[in-house]
Amino acid sequence: MSTLRRGRDAVPDGPTTTTALRPAISAATETLRAAGVPSPRVDAEELAAHLLGVSRTRLLLAPPVDAEFLTRYRELVARRAERVPLQHLTGLAVMGALDLAVGPGVFIPRPETELLLDWALRFLSGVPRDPAPIVVDLCTGSGALALAVAHARPDARVHAVELDPDALIWARRNAEARSAAGDTAIALHAADATDPSLLTDLDRRVDLIVSNPPYIPDGAVLDPEVTEHDPHRALFGGPDGLDVVRGMLPVLTRLARPGAGLAIEHDDANGTELAALLGADLAFTEIVEHPDFAGKPRFVTARRTDTP
Repeated sequence: MSTLRRGRDAVPDGPTTTTALRPAISAATETLRAAGVPSPRVDAEELAAHLLGVSRTRLLLAPPVDAEFLTRYRELVARRAERVPLQHLTGLAVMGALDLAVGPGVFIPRPETELLLDWALRFLSGVPRDPAPIVVDLCTGSGALALAVAHARPDARVHAVELDPDALIWARRNAEARSAAGDTAIALHAADATDPSLLTDLDRRVDLIVSNPPYIPDGAVLDPEVTEHDPHRALFGGPDGLDVVRGMLPVLTRLARPGAGLAIEHDDANGTELAALLGADLAFTEIVEHPDFAGKPRFVTARRTDTP
């Protein structure tokens, strides 16, 4: 029975009608499928879990829902059918073990980037802990990679660099939330990742550099969730998608200590070119191309040579 609140008194307003959740999710799935949403069932379940405040895996245990829930749920499903990103509706994106706040003005971290994160953490496992490892995340966006590394390796000193002021708002918000949760604080720098004077105090001291830079070739055809909601500054990297990486290359070479690791995400169309770009710079060796979950080229890793 629901109640109508008046001051401190609770006054019954009659029985509340409830209904099973599964039919609502099935109807939402069909709505999203008709709208061309790539993962209609998953998104329908994620939206329901978000409203219920549970994980998607707990939906089978959810009790019947009331009319108020159904109204709110249908509103969210309608917005997702308009191709508003799921993460904008829930306010969260996942990176590693973390839930990060995202919304308009910042690039939404993709699941594929977790593969780069996994590689980075494996690389760090072989770096001595004394002195503390130094990690730099260039083009940090929401702070996803930097904060995930800091969470997994609290002994590391993590620096995150971002130029866009809107993205910095989200990165600061996430950094503050992780610090409040007890994670080691990261150093957030409002700066251009291609700036020749960037972080000069870390020259030849950095153990690992990671980056998910703007890498999509100009003119690429993208889903509405991307073109209409992700900031274009975070997406496009020139005619071949590698302009930002070319600008970063002198910075990478200068910051990395001998033996340091490097991991850069890229468009599935320009991985070979990125590998060749790194290979042409004699500062890097052990260059490896890595696929994503779908088997498409997704990021390149390398190691700083011992040469000056």
